[in-house]
Amino acid sequence: MSAARVELTPEALREIDDAFEWYFERSLQAAEGFVGEAASALGLIASAPSIWPHFEAGTRRYVLRRFPYSIIYREIEDGIEVIAVAHQKRRPRYWRGRLVPKRGN
Repeated sequence: MSAARVELTPEALREIDDAFEWYFERSLQAAEGFVGEAASALGLIASAPSIWPHFEAGTRRYVLRRFPYSIIYREIEDGIEVIAVAHQKRRPRYWRGRLVPKRGN
């Protein structure tokens, strides 16, 4: 089985960049660790998107193990759409406003 195509919304990319910058200001090792874990998570999601539990509003959630972030995504017709890379303690459910009908529906 081949991995699904993963598409990140501009907001999700910005969240990864913001988290990287925050960790980088404190520790290069932490920043690299965050990016590495996020990249690994995206690879796991792409290879088996239905493994992670249903979350809210038709999404699924992958919780990072070493960092307080969750990857919120949904399966779309041609792959995976990452809606948010959300800090677990800030602005809960803010990403709901990003949900638009799935392409092709």
